[in-house]
Amino acid sequence: MKNLLTALEEEIAALEFGSNPPNLYDPIRYILSLGGKRLRPMLVLLGYGLKKEDHEKVLLPALAVEIFHNFTLMHDDIMDEAPIRRGQPTVHEKWNNTVAILSGDTMMVKAYDQLLTGPNESLPAAVQKFNKCAVEVCEGQQLDMNFEELETVTEDQYIEMIRLKTAVLLGFSLEYGGILAGMSVEELAQVNSIGEKAGIGFQLMDDLLDVYGDKAKFGKQVGGDIVSNKKTYLLIKALELANKSQREELDKWLAATDFNNDEKVEAVKAIYEELGIFELTQKKMNAYYDEAFKSLEELDARTEGKAQLIAFFEKLMKRER
Repeated sequence: MKNLLTALEEEIAALEFGSNPPNLYDPIRYILSLGGKRLRPMLVLLGYGLKKEDHEKVLLPALAVEIFHNFTLMHDDIMDEAPIRRGQPTVHEKWNNTVAILSGDTMMVKAYDQLLTGPNESLPAAVQKFNKCAVEVCEGQQLDMNFEELETVTEDQYIEMIRLKTAVLLGFSLEYGGILAGMSVEELAQVNSIGEKAGIGFQLMDDLLDVYGDKAKFGKQVGGDIVSNKKTYLLIKALELANKSQREELDKWLAATDFNNDEKVEAVKAIYEELGIFELTQKKMNAYYDEAFKSLEELDARTEGKAQLIAFFEKLMKRER
């Protein structure tokens, strides 16, 4: 897998974008140069590897999902007013909102260019599935924004939101690899489901890392979800399980408009610790990964390809706090 990741990084570095005006294209090169896990293009390669071994044939089309993903990050960061991405200033902070919007729009177009590098016979299915996925990601982001205006959000509502916002792209990435490998319709549905289940688990881990992560390793503002009153799985469960005094304390911080960020984060984390929220979230995360593993075991695929995908998922489950 290290070789696959190295090959992906080389292809990303070699991607050609325009040069004029520079403040349209420089942000694209900037956000792609910040690294990241390259999770989505890796899933394309691993999905392909479930049936075939010659991964080098699909390196270029695999980059479509990485370009699209970074486009969504660029726009999401504007909406969330996020100052940091992968340990560096976000595009709208380094340039401005207008530049980030236009550069993101350009990345969306470039994602389609990258899809066109795949074999002609796979294009109709790939584009159709990609379009469906892209719309669902937007639906998920809108639901996430809508949650800011809602007084309460249920656990089921939250899981559906993260399924759309995060997990469907992981599902498509794995499925896209299967499309490129010539999987049957039934197999494609199965690998898409595997990717979605793992994607929900992945986002639940992200929720944990936002609160408990090491800033140097996490690459984003730790505690940002608490500061912004973001309705994550952790907060939803805390509000559900809190006793009277804990609920009053949470409500006080949720209503506060003038506060010290560090003080608020520590106060809310203390309530999470009292309620065992870390353990509850981890248990929920593991349940989704277990479903993905079970479905993968049942899939008719190369033994080596399955082993690579299992190892990849297990690594995601053990990301450092």
